Amino acid sequence: MTISLDSQLSALNASIEELAARSAVLANTLEEAHEAEACTALFEVERSLRMASRSADRARRALSK
Repeated sequence: MTISLDSQLSALNASIEELAARSAVLANTLEEAHEAEACTALFEVERSLRMASRSADRARRALSK
């Protein structure tokens, strides 16, 4: 794999991880504010982003073979 693709996938994964972390922080804030529906939705966002991160990492590993 070229360095460019590797760095692009790495940057993509870092962005996804950052968004997942931000979603979790917001969800925890809403949980403390007793906003259950919004909290649940944001935890779903976090889980989806974590899955996306794993998929991006899998793509990166597949290209490095």
